[in-house]
Amino acid sequence: MSSSDLAIILPEMFLALAAMVALLAAVWTGKDRVAPLVSWICAAVLIATAIWIMLSGGQTRVAFGGMFIDDAYARFAKVTLLLAAGIVLILAEGFFSRRGTLVFEFPILVVLSVVGMCVMVSAGDLIALYMGLELQSLALYVIAAIRRDSLRSTEAGLKYFVLGALSSGLLLYGCSLAYGYAGSTRFPDILAAASDGHVGIGLLIGLTFVIAGIAFKVSAVPFHMWTPDVYEGAPSPVTAFFATAPKMAAMAMLARALHDAFGQAVADWQQIVGLMAVLSMYLGAVAGIGQRDIKRLMAYSSISHMGFALLGLASGTQQGVSAMLIYMAIYIAMNLGVFAFILSMEREGQHVTSIDSLNMLSKREPLSALAMLVLLFSLAGVPPLVGFFGKLVVLTAALDAGLVWLAVAGAIASVISAFYYLRIVYYMYFGSEEGERIDGTLSPAQWSVLAISAAAMVLGVINLFGVDHLAANAAASLLVN
Repeated sequence: MSSSDLAIILPEMFLALAAMVALLAAVWTGKDRVAPLVSWICAAVLIATAIWIMLSGGQTRVAFGGMFIDDAYARFAKVTLLLAAGIVLILAEGFFSRRGTLVFEFPILVVLSVVGMCVMVSAGDLIALYMGLELQSLALYVIAAIRRDSLRSTEAGLKYFVLGALSSGLLLYGCSLAYGYAGSTRFPDILAAASDGHVGIGLLIGLTFVIAGIAFKVSAVPFHMWTPDVYEGAPSPVTAFFATAPKMAAMAMLARALHDAFGQAVADWQQIVGLMAVLSMYLGAVAGIGQRDIKRLMAYSSISHMGFALLGLASGTQQGVSAMLIYMAIYIAMNLGVFAFILSMEREGQHVTSIDSLNMLSKREPLSALAMLVLLFSLAGVPPLVGFFGKLVVLTAALDAGLVWLAVAGAIASVISAFYYLRIVYYMYFGSEEGERIDGTLSPAQWSVLAISAAAMVLGVINLFGVDHLAANAAASLLVN
C-alpha cells in the first residue's frame, strides 16, 4: 500500500470515516435523540462526496495492484448512487421522524452500504468485487428489518438475508471456478486466459455462477423472488433506497465484470444476459398487472426496468454500456420522484400503500397528481418524456448489435407494462368518489423531489442534461481498460 493508493480511495475512506464518527457521536451523545441530526449529516456527506467525485475527473487511476479502478465509468456510477442515497436519506428523515421511528443506525448503515457500492463499481479483482458486495449486502439486510416492532419488516429482512446468502454462495463459487481455471482473480488476467478466443468450459461455468450471483442484486429473473416481498414488507424509505442506489451499483458491477474479466466470451454471456432481459421484462410487465399495493407494484416495475437495462448490456458493445448507464440514471430519477410521493401517502395519520386510496387525487392535490402523471407516463415510456428516450437508447443498442428479436421483445413488453402505470393515472383522474382516500400532504422535501423529478422528465428531452455524453465517456473508459 502506497500513498498514491490511499489518494485514489480517499472518497471511500472519507465515507467510512464519517460513518464511524457518526456512530461514536450518536452513541456518546444520546442515541436516537440525535438521530435526525445524524441523518441530515449523513445525507450531506453523501451529496458532498458525489460533488467531490464529480469535480475530481481526470485520468484512469489504479490502486492496490489493479484491485481498485478509478475511471470515468466508476465515477459516473458513484455520483449517481451517492446522490440517490443522499436524497433518500433526506426523504426518510421526515418519514421516520413524524412517526417517532427514526433510529440513528439507519443513516449510518446507509452510508456503510454506499461504501460497499463504491468498491463494487471500482473493483478490478474478484476479491474486491466480493468484499464490496458483502459490505453493501450486510448493511441492506439490517435496514430491511430496521423496524424491529414490525412483523412485516422483520420478515422482509429475513427473506432478504436467506436468499442473499444463497446468491453470495453462487457468486463465490463462480469466483472460485474463475480463479481455478484462469489462475488469478484479477480481471485482466482472467481476460488474458481466453485471449485466443477460446474460453474453457470451466471458465464458462464460473462466468455463469458469477452472473447468477450478481443477477440477484439486480432483481433479474429468475433471481427476482425476494423483490416483491421485501419491497412490500420493508419500511417505505428502505424500499425507496433498495429501488435506486443498489440497482445502479449492481448493474455497473455486472457490466465491469462482463467486459473487463469476460470480454473474450461476449458471444457466450450475451445469450445469458439476453435471456434474463426478456424474462425480466415480461415477468415484470405481466405480474405487475394484478397488484393492488403500490410498493409491490413498484417491485415488479423494478424487475421490468432492470430487464430493459440488461437489454442494453446484452448488446456487448460500447454503445450498449452507454445505453445501460443512461437508462439507469433516468430510472433512478423517476423512482426518486415516485417514492417521494409514496412516502406522503397517509390516511388519518397512518401510512397506506393501496392503489385504491389514490381515487380522485387530482381533485384534492392537482399539482401532485400532475407530477405523478408525468412520472408514470415516463416510466411507461410514453413519448416525448425522458423515459421514452431511455428505452429508445437501449432498444437502438440492441438493434445495432443485430439483436432484432430482443429489441422487438422489449418493445412489446413496454406496451404491456404501460397498463399498470396508466391504471394508476386512471384512478387519480377518473376513479370512484367512494371509499377511503389518502388525506396526507407532501412535506417540503417530498414535494421538492417530486416536482424536480417530474420537471426533469419534461425538460430533459432537450439534451438529457448532458447525461448521454457523460455516459458515452464512461462506457469508452470501461472498454478501453
